Amino acid sequence: MQLLDYDALPVDENHRLALDYLADRQFFPAHEAWESAWRQSKGTDDEEFFKGLSQLGAGYTHYLRGNPAGAVTLLTRGIGRITRYGPMHRGVDISALAGAAGRGRKQCDSTLARER
Repeated sequence: MQLLDYDALPVDENHRLALDYLADRQFFPAHEAWESAWRQSKGTDDEEFFKGLSQLGAGYTHYLRGNPAGAVTLLTRGIGRITRYGPMHRGVDISALAGAAGRGRKQCDSTLARER
């Protein structure tokens, strides 16, 4: 898979691309685009928002790659960061996204419990 040079794109474009990737369940590129948005937004009010979204993308990537422990860690961190921004922020339905990520985290927790 060839990824774009997200660092060369503006924050808003990275965010738009990441939302498109998320809708298409392409979690790794979503993570990469949001990670660039996070770096680009350092020192702004959106820094933690983009860091949290990046962590959700990485968490889902770990989940799909069979690493439930890594998924739980990243999904938990990402949920904690994005929920600070209220029910909607920058076009993201945070309530719905955090709810879906929470359900994914529960599935991973169940997988980990069975492995013990």
